[in-house]
Amino acid sequence: MLSVEQVKELVGELNDPILEVPLKETGGIVEVKIKEEKEHVSVKIAIAKLGGQPQLDLQMEVVEILKENGAKTVGIRFDELPEEALEKFKGVMEEQTIEGLLSKDNPVEFIAIASGKGGVGKSTVAVNLAVSLARQGKKVGLVDADIYGFSVPDMMGIQEKPEVEGEQIIPVERQGVKVISMAFFVEENAPVIWRGPMLGKMITSFFTEVKWGELDYLILDLPPGTGDVALDVHTMLPSSKEIIVTTPHPTAAFVAARAGAMAKHTKHSILGVIENMSYFQSKETGNKEYVFGKGGGAKLAQELNTPLLGELPLSQPEWNENNFSPSVYGEQEQLGQIYDQIAQNVIEATKEQ
Repeated sequence: MLSVEQVKELVGELNDPILEVPLKETGGIVEVKIKEEKEHVSVKIAIAKLGGQPQLDLQMEVVEILKENGAKTVGIRFDELPEEALEKFKGVMEEQTIEGLLSKDNPVEFIAIASGKGGVGKSTVAVNLAVSLARQGKKVGLVDADIYGFSVPDMMGIQEKPEVEGEQIIPVERQGVKVISMAFFVEENAPVIWRGPMLGKMITSFFTEVKWGELDYLILDLPPGTGDVALDVHTMLPSSKEIIVTTPHPTAAFVAARAGAMAKHTKHSILGVIENMSYFQSKETGNKEYVFGKGGGAKLAQELNTPLLGELPLSQPEWNENNFSPSVYGEQEQLGQIYDQIAQNVIEATKEQ
């Protein structure tokens, strides 16, 4: 059976996946425990940055090398290297500054779709705005950042999973939109019970480890409210424009104002307000019924000093069994045309800014 020193020697030769420096030089082997009777080795490893494929690759390397040398089972815990340890490798870290989507020089427009509370149709707006922008000939990506309530793949009728090319994930393309979602990485209907920091790392990997290619717009479906994940997304983006979704009801508009306040607090601009479920219009009589009240979206837009981008009536999309996307409105439908107009408004607004 392996000794503690042998484990340290074997694992110490492996590189920190971010620094590309052996763990024995970074001080990355924090703890080693051995249960000889069970031939079990437990290792705690500190690396420069948690989460994503690099951590998973290192985990596989550790398990493989220890099992090859006599361990029957292996347990691994990861932690981040302390600041004082990272300081020694500051030059290496600076050379590996995040490029691509999160680079300040990237011309992609980030548009975050936010709401103060759940149930107002935020994800429906995110999906249809992305599809409408694609219909205008734009190159569009969509990040389902609503980690606890991911629904975008189901709404768009996506059945397949992303493929992997080298160390990058290839987003699934549907309706002309490239899509990535937490739904692709958990078993069907399994609850997500991770803590906030790990969720933040997963969101970071959506930006840094996905092969997006050239994009004009990246739409982000944020979690409702102003919690950790929404704040993480706001702080990691170099710049972002936000659309606030509300219903006409005064309470929904009131809590939506908090999401707008967060955007301003994190130095991001508000592109506008979309009022969803504005009214129900009878196909038989043409009469409009304001089921959830009236005026909440306009009042919120006025409070945030931003335009009201559109008012969306209650309606179900036409379903096509051959191209099933249960929440996407076609360009021939009333709501599809409203979304196309909102997309044109967004294009004009982002040009001006």
